[in-house]
Amino acid sequence: MNKDTQDGLVYAAASFIMWGLLPIYWKSLEAVPALELLCNRIVWSLFFVAALLSYKKRWAEVKTALADKKGKILLTLSSCLIGLNWFIYIWAVNHGHVVDTSMGYYMTPLMNTLLGFIFMKEKLNRLQFIAIMFAACGVAYSIVDYGHIPYIALTLAVSFAFYGLVRKIMKVESLPGLFVETAILTPISAAYLIWLAFSGEISIYKISILENILLFGAGAATSLPLIFFAHGARRLRLVTLGMMQYISPSLALMLGVFVYKEPFSPSRLVIFGLIWMGIAVYVADGMSKNFKIKSKISNSLK
Repeated sequence: MNKDTQDGLVYAAASFIMWGLLPIYWKSLEAVPALELLCNRIVWSLFFVAALLSYKKRWAEVKTALADKKGKILLTLSSCLIGLNWFIYIWAVNHGHVVDTSMGYYMTPLMNTLLGFIFMKEKLNRLQFIAIMFAACGVAYSIVDYGHIPYIALTLAVSFAFYGLVRKIMKVESLPGLFVETAILTPISAAYLIWLAFSGEISIYKISILENILLFGAGAATSLPLIFFAHGARRLRLVTLGMMQYISPSLALMLGVFVYKEPFSPSRLVIFGLIWMGIAVYVADGMSKNFKIKSKISNSLK
């Protein structure tokens, strides 16, 4: 294993572990309403990313992204999608639905594959179809058993998958893209926080000093995993990155069940079991493709 791959594994693992443990961060701020927490996350992310862009001297990439009319429209769309995803995630974590967020992010790679098939005309092989069907069966079982759609998990999976699709079309790097997205959302977010301040309802007057520090650190908590992920993604094969992404929902699931004592009934185990079976098929398909590519390269070198 060369140094580049080792560094990639460290960066990728760090990003997925940070994402997986993020419920602890938001739980520490559950005294702050979800919408206010979201607005703080957006505003402080803008300042944090701006500081990083200045440090790395990458403002030219932001100008390039804004120069493209189609790019600006797509960035506006992606900002709405990530804003929705962040809000649902924060609300779910702070209302005792960490397990549901885990389910959503387990489903996201399968949703990515489905959207690639629908919008990017990517071929869907038999194993990928079976994987998606397992996840669909999990959702169907949830509807039959609970009498409603698992809206938290599906909203997180669909919003993040569409966000990934839009960002793939744009081909804008994560850091300048995140700056533009937060810049689009900041005026409304800042206006809401100012209104709360003038009405005396803003949380900074009501929470502890430590909680205020965490609130202002929301930008770093948002941006650092993305930066580590970008570093890792450039150094690792997609199949390796694909398998590592399940670290995050697995950690979230363990937090939800063992730390926050959320219910995990036999019915929920069936739902997760079906989704896990889909993931197992999905990962097996990825590993099979990787093995075939390696075999072809090996045979061509003989």
